[in-house]
Amino acid sequence: MLCAAGAGLALWGITRTWTVAVSTTGGLLDRKHEFDGSESAPLVLGLALVALAGAGALLATRGVARRVLGGLLVLAGAGIAVAAVEGRAGLSGSTGSATAWAVLCAAGGLVVVAGGWEALRHGHEWPGMGARYERSSKAVPVVDEKGTVNSRAAWDALDRGDDPT
Repeated sequence: MLCAAGAGLALWGITRTWTVAVSTTGGLLDRKHEFDGSESAPLVLGLALVALAGAGALLATRGVARRVLGGLLVLAGAGIAVAAVEGRAGLSGSTGSATAWAVLCAAGGLVVVAGGWEALRHGHEWPGMGARYERSSKAVPVVDEKGTVNSRAAWDALDRGDDPT
């Protein structure tokens, strides 16, 4: 949950307007361009999506794979935090809202780091998905030796997720 929450926080912060540039063309109208965080720190968007996918993958893995995924989430979270700070540092003449959104993205990255660290250290102890989601190898023949189809066995095979054909 920490990884998903941190990734969501970073995604929300990176999509906000970080700075506004106004250019005068000498005419009556000034041109205004709003820069969101993904233009200032594009790496944050990609790493936040990786962290969000990794949070979902933590549910489907177990054992060593979950610990490795936790390590990758620590790296992704650290990358989010560093890229947000670097993206904010690269803005010249920006407003205070840019700092607030960059801090929010960096905080989201640190939350991802915390969640990844917990998965790295204790992920192998967490319960995995139940056997209900795994394919069983118990196949019951639906056709007997006379060649007649046992419809009950066919329906039971479908209930288990096996293909009776």
